[in-house]
Amino acid sequence: MPSTLATALLIARKDLAIEFRTRTAFFSAIVFALLGIVIFFFAWDSTAVAAIDLAPGVLWVIFTFSGLLGLQRSFGVETADRAMDALLVAPIPREAIYLGKALANFAFVAGIQLVTIPAVAIFYNLPMGDAIPVLAAIATLAAIGLVAVGTLFSAMAVNTRLAELLLPMLSLPFFVPIVMGASGSTARLMAGRPIAEALPWLRILGAYDVVFIVACALLFPFTLDE
Repeated sequence: MPSTLATALLIARKDLAIEFRTRTAFFSAIVFALLGIVIFFFAWDSTAVAAIDLAPGVLWVIFTFSGLLGLQRSFGVETADRAMDALLVAPIPREAIYLGKALANFAFVAGIQLVTIPAVAIFYNLPMGDAIPVLAAIATLAAIGLVAVGTLFSAMAVNTRLAELLLPMLSLPFFVPIVMGASGSTARLMAGRPIAEALPWLRILGAYDVVFIVACALLFPFTLDE
């Protein structure tokens, strides 16, 4: 029997292969994110709010909402031909299903970040430069937190009547610390402040990720039983 990690990688590879064949969810999320950036840009009054003050919040709010599109399809792809039943009867730990789905979702949201972060930087003329490595760390921590929580709630909402509405309602309150931590650290980074001023926010993101990865992995088997 394959190990938990090997099984998770197989499940993630399967999900990514399905998405690569259609690419509908990914392109929909990218279009949604770019449209959101454009709408915020033209609604922005540069004389009232500086770009450096506005852009971090715009970036991470748009990233959160566009990432929900990928989380929605995470377990939705299993419902058409009841593929989830095959995963449940397979001799694999159920935590591996969660981990595999989370890895695929992480790849999905990381792809969104690769497009949205440069787009926001171009529209708002943000000074990137030496901040890129730290911004990459912020983006990674934010993506891990979003995926850890979103994957669990996607499994809970997929079989409900209003799954498209229930997933955001369940997930968004838990995404508030992610948006606060990511936007707070990014704002200080873009303002040219020392990296040490962003470290408290990064610690919050890191602690959030550790707590919710463990908690969601332990709770995930119970969502399948229900």
